[in-house]
Amino acid sequence: MAFRGFPPEAFEFYERLDADNSRAFWQANKATYERAVKGSMEELCHELGDHGQFHIFRPYNDLRFAKGRPPYKTAQGGFLAVESGLGYWMQLDAEGIMVGGGFHAHDKLQTGRFRAAVDDDASGRKLIAVVSKLEKGGYEVGGAAVRTRPRGVPADHPRLELMRHESLTISQRLDPADCVSPEFAKTLTAHWRRVAPLRSPPDYGARTRRLGSASLGSGRTGRVPVVRVPHQVGARSAAAMG
Repeated sequence: MAFRGFPPEAFEFYERLDADNSRAFWQANKATYERAVKGSMEELCHELGDHGQFHIFRPYNDLRFAKGRPPYKTAQGGFLAVESGLGYWMQLDAEGIMVGGGFHAHDKLQTGRFRAAVDDDASGRKLIAVVSKLEKGGYEVGGAAVRTRPRGVPADHPRLELMRHESLTISQRLDPADCVSPEFAKTLTAHWRRVAPLRSPPDYGARTRRLGSASLGSGRTGRVPVVRVPHQVGARSAAAMG
């Protein structure tokens, strides 16, 4: 079935879930979730089928190791992987939809390769330029970071803020009114193309090319990579979005 946009009920569902995150509420309103949220996400996946496949996250929180956590997630996420921990995503909640891209480091080596690229004068300056341009375009920079500075990094490092990052994400929140149209699929991929230069700007430098799983593809065309990840993220890019 063709993607018809996210209905207002999808956002209303999460607004109500925020107020009553209980099994009783979920069971009473599961049909709304299945139709307005999950059903619409599946339609969107089908719409983007030529570009890759989303991994749609489960709506349930893992309660095994987190006492006091509510049983249900207050947002529905979808992720298009490029490499391990890298890719593009969207997240629907009561306030609208968040779109973005970047990487969440899976190990210290990946973080180390990212910081090596930031430290390199040529690639580091180009990364700063890419991030600054995205910020001016209304995107927010996020990702886990240390409060002070990594061991061995001088206090006067010219790119200290980025050196603090253990992962790096770029995101922008969209109003629900911008997401109810079937055209949202085009809106989503347009945002991904804007974020794509974060992967690896042109002539990013030899050290950046060594980032491997810490760089989101070649970045020379600004195209969004395609990956098939029906059950888990982590496959390498297979083609580029047309």
